[in-house]
Amino acid sequence: MNIAVFASGRGSNFQAILNAIDDGRLPARVALLVSNNSKAGALELARSRKIPAMHLNQKQYSSEDMYEERLLELLERHGVELIALAGYMKRIPVKVIDRYKNRILNIHPALLPAFGGAGMYGIHVHEAVLASGARTTGATVHIVDEEYDEGPIVMQKAVDVLSGDTPETLAARVLLVEHEIYPKAIAVFASKRVRIEGRNVWIQ
Repeated sequence: MNIAVFASGRGSNFQAILNAIDDGRLPARVALLVSNNSKAGALELARSRKIPAMHLNQKQYSSEDMYEERLLELLERHGVELIALAGYMKRIPVKVIDRYKNRILNIHPALLPAFGGAGMYGIHVHEAVLASGARTTGATVHIVDEEYDEGPIVMQKAVDVLSGDTPETLAARVLLVEHEIYPKAIAVFASKRVRIEGRNVWIQ
């Protein structure tokens, strides 16, 4: 399966996906890397692996329609069948969500539906977890729809919140779980072992 990875930062989940492909755990090929940030480490990682890498930002275009059409054209040209958001900090255009319905995945650093929604990204999620007094957090892979962090859940794994945790220490442990479950979730789609009925996701 040809996948596109969208990333805004250093690309640690992108690296985890590449590692899984290299190890034979993920029957897929990264056909394209897209970033809204021209200085993203993920772009350099893609170029070092000879993966087509594109900096694409809505500000480069005079209208949202032109940006959406350019993005769709790029995905089609590279034969993309699945999109994996890996620390991508921009909302996906509705036209792209419609074209790739149930074929866009995201990894979120909490156990959705808890600690999701607008403003819940990166270290802010772990700060909110600690402020709430929650004893457990984790990571979630979900399908992307029009609302932030509300698409059907594909896979989750819990992480204990430890006494003395800071947002940074908690983030580091959750990130390890992200790297574990995201390639597994993508592999389920790549090997066509998933069935989606409404908001229910069945792994076969």
